[in-house]
Amino acid sequence: MYDFRGQTVIVTGGNRGIGKAIAEGFLKAGARAIVTYSANEAATAQFTQDNSQFAQNIDIQKLDVTKYEEVEEFFKYIDTKYKSFEVLVNNAGIRKDSVLAMMKESDWHDVMNVNLTGVFYMCKFAVMSLIRRRYGRIINIGSVMERYGFEGQANYAASKAGLTALAKSLSKEVATRGITVNCVSPGFIATEFIQDVPDKLRESYLARIPLKRFGSTEEVAACVLFLASPEASYITGSTLEVTGGL
Repeated sequence: MYDFRGQTVIVTGGNRGIGKAIAEGFLKAGARAIVTYSANEAATAQFTQDNSQFAQNIDIQKLDVTKYEEVEEFFKYIDTKYKSFEVLVNNAGIRKDSVLAMMKESDWHDVMNVNLTGVFYMCKFAVMSLIRRRYGRIINIGSVMERYGFEGQANYAASKAGLTALAKSLSKEVATRGITVNCVSPGFIATEFIQDVPDKLRESYLARIPLKRFGSTEEVAACVLFLASPEASYITGSTLEVTGGL
């Protein structure tokens, strides 16, 4: 459906879940995928095995997006090896749930550092590179929780709301340089999170969805590929919800 041959795409947290589906979507469309991860070597090995047919277009890099110096070195590596890239997908994210009154200070800061500050670092260095090319696509993976909020997810919801606000502001700063900045906001997607919750809670989630099913990671990836494509060149500062009508 899309043709990304000749393009280089960065996907943070791309070794599993939604990030894996996004990276695989770009690989199938002919792109070179630079996939970053911070942990879970087993998932990374599985990603490599599952996509062995695209081995020549896969570059896996360990990266902690919360470390400014690591992010800076990562983009120096990109500039040295590839000279340029076209798409950045900020997918890396974590959850550390707790009701706010009982939330540990470290859990607040850990979620904010990965989900929001890490995106700031990635966008900062990405923009400096993309401006030189006068073309680029930046896509942040948010969450519908930023709009609805769930008990025990104040830190997660706040970080994702900040992500949307960051994208709106950044989109205005770089629009004249041919760079678009958008968000994709998934609802309940069939990932490890859904599989690990108790049956009763899973049923309550399902009851809230008008389409009466959980979304797939591939459906989220399809939206990311659209926003990264030339067909979406007039869309910036926007959020595309993938929620089944939640």
